[in-house]
Amino acid sequence: MAPIEELSQRVSAAFADRTLLKDAAHVAAVRETLARLDSGELRVAEKGVDGWKVNAWVKEAILLFFAVSEMKVMEVGPFEFYDKVPLKKGLEAAGVRVVPPGTVRYGAFVEKGAVVMPGYVNIGARVGAGTMVDTWATVGSCAQVGKHVHLSGGVGLGGVLEPPSASPVIIEDGAFLGSRSIVVEGVVVEEEAVLGANVVLTASTQIIDVTGPEERVFKGRVPARSVVIPGMREKQFPAGKYMVPCALIIGQRTKSTDQKTSLNAALRDFAVAV
Repeated sequence: MAPIEELSQRVSAAFADRTLLKDAAHVAAVRETLARLDSGELRVAEKGVDGWKVNAWVKEAILLFFAVSEMKVMEVGPFEFYDKVPLKKGLEAAGVRVVPPGTVRYGAFVEKGAVVMPGYVNIGARVGAGTMVDTWATVGSCAQVGKHVHLSGGVGLGGVLEPPSASPVIIEDGAFLGSRSIVVEGVVVEEEAVLGANVVLTASTQIIDVTGPEERVFKGRVPARSVVIPGMREKQFPAGKYMVPCALIIGQRTKSTDQKTSLNAALRDFAVAV
């Protein structure tokens, strides 16, 4: 296995000059990076003392992986797929439950004890231990989902590959996202925050804390343990005043909130048929 520094240098060089993909060593660097991403050794973004840092070269490797891979027919029982990226293998050994027709793509990493109902986890994404990806929930490319998160039915986490330096959607440990909520454009939902059903968060969405005598407005970040619901606020346009979507922080997570958002124990027990 090549040192990380050597891998990153070769990947970034090939990303800047695609003719280098004619060289076996650069192609091997791309494939090894994807293998390490798939195994969890590497990740697209990681949290440090100064916050979240994006490993842009890893995203570059994902983009190059499409360039060096060929379209293939893949058959899974009665299903046929035609794509460049295979499905993830070794789920039993990894201790990951995937319920048909749930899909985890190669290059994504899912930690032991996570459950993927008939949802979707895209390449470059990471899903933490004990997390539930519920029915029709989608974890977009490179999205980072922490431990013991619940993505309720129909939740959509946006994916981002380009530009490589762009921050992915990040859902930190213990967060709960209600049904049909959407988080895109690199928004960070901090630890144990709760999004109510149908909350939509983009980089420009105003996230307004209305719990004090004066509002506090956040963008691109939901503070830890906040309880958030959909809202509307008036905005002046040339044609008149209209209501535009926003999100309202109406309080902090409590024990009663924890009970309402707790995971179904049976769904997290691999020995119980559900």
